[in-house]
Amino acid sequence: MHDRPRLLFLAQCLPYPPHSGVAARTFNILKQLRNDFDIDLLPFFHRNHQPDGDARTASRQALRAVAAFVAEPVPIPGEHFTLRKYWDHLRSLASGRAYTHYVYDSRAFAAHLRAVIRAHRPDLVHMDSLDLHRWLSDLPSVPVACTHHNIESELLRRHVPRLANPVLGRYLRLQADRIERLERELCPRFALNVTTSELDAQRLHRLAPGAATVTVPNGTDTEFFQPWGPAADSGPVVFVGPTYSYPNRDAVDFLLDEIWPTICAADPSASVRLIGRGAAADHARYETRPGVRALGHIADIRPALAQARCCVVPIRIGGGTRLKILDAWAMGKAVVSTSIGCEGLAVVDGENIVIRDQPDAFADAVLRVLHDAPFRTHLERGARRTAVGTYGWGAIGDHLRAAYATLLAPVARPSSPVHPAPMPIRRHVAFGA
Repeated sequence: MHDRPRLLFLAQCLPYPPHSGVAARTFNILKQLRNDFDIDLLPFFHRNHQPDGDARTASRQALRAVAAFVAEPVPIPGEHFTLRKYWDHLRSLASGRAYTHYVYDSRAFAAHLRAVIRAHRPDLVHMDSLDLHRWLSDLPSVPVACTHHNIESELLRRHVPRLANPVLGRYLRLQADRIERLERELCPRFALNVTTSELDAQRLHRLAPGAATVTVPNGTDTEFFQPWGPAADSGPVVFVGPTYSYPNRDAVDFLLDEIWPTICAADPSASVRLIGRGAAADHARYETRPGVRALGHIADIRPALAQARCCVVPIRIGGGTRLKILDAWAMGKAVVSTSIGCEGLAVVDGENIVIRDQPDAFADAVLRVLHDAPFRTHLERGARRTAVGTYGWGAIGDHLRAAYATLLAPVARPSSPVHPAPMPIRRHVAFGA
């Protein structure tokens, strides 16, 4: 009986608890991959995800249920030492390399990587972000699949118009150019590039025409997130997302500055709940607005979502796909979003979502959802139907495992080590194809 193939999983975050977008996707992808692979997980951790040793220990313990081995999580140096953060920027400016090359430069991570490869030579490497590209030269000669939660150069360029500081804008454009250069150079060399939407796959192909891609969308746990009782005839508007993330902070500012005043003028009884971690000063500022409550982090968001009459996604910056929409859909909630907020999802305006980009139109859509019960019910039914039919993690996992099996298919499994050449599966493979 042959051993199961070994997967080395490099993660830019410690993906438990799965409460933020990237962590939730990464955790669920690990759950799916464990069905076919023995996984060695090498994570970094973010201070705002696991603020102390007890939190990291608990996360690591939980992740042992989905990985054969979980290395001691490694801090991102610049998050803990301000001088190191500035030094990373200076090194980037001087060297011509992308800033991310230095962000994830860690002696501790290097030691973990060497030790894990010595203990269990992998058959396949899953790199959970292009941000970890500086470790490619340390990997053995096995196929490498890279996940692109966003097309990072595109994401940085979307930030620039919203910045008031022109110097910072020029610096971000510089970094976007350097990351685009990496995308053009590295993506054709990966055995597989995993994108979260067809739109991102198309963007990647424009940058790197020779890149092998597979679209594996984000998903939602349709058993965990289910409609709770009858549809709400009253209740708040809800936004979900940590405001330490710039796209979410910009979305909340857009909502409260340009959309919410119109809603309040038309319906003074309307209220909004903001769910997600953020700075105390930001939460205090948000709550100066009429009807606004910042609830902060909630371990289980289902009760708060169950009370919502409308979920809003006024995102103006971003890529990938929106887990906040998928979870709301799974709970059978009506959603109003910008086009960027829902790009890459199987949306049908007026059927499972309402898509509006201008502030007044967005406000009018929210008011219709709040007060037009038949329309709201129509959206709720379409939302749940889409979540169950398209975005359950089981089907998504089947697709990813099949793509990874194709990478390993030409590899014999003798008792002695082998060095298979990376093999792309097809030049473009869409989910469900």
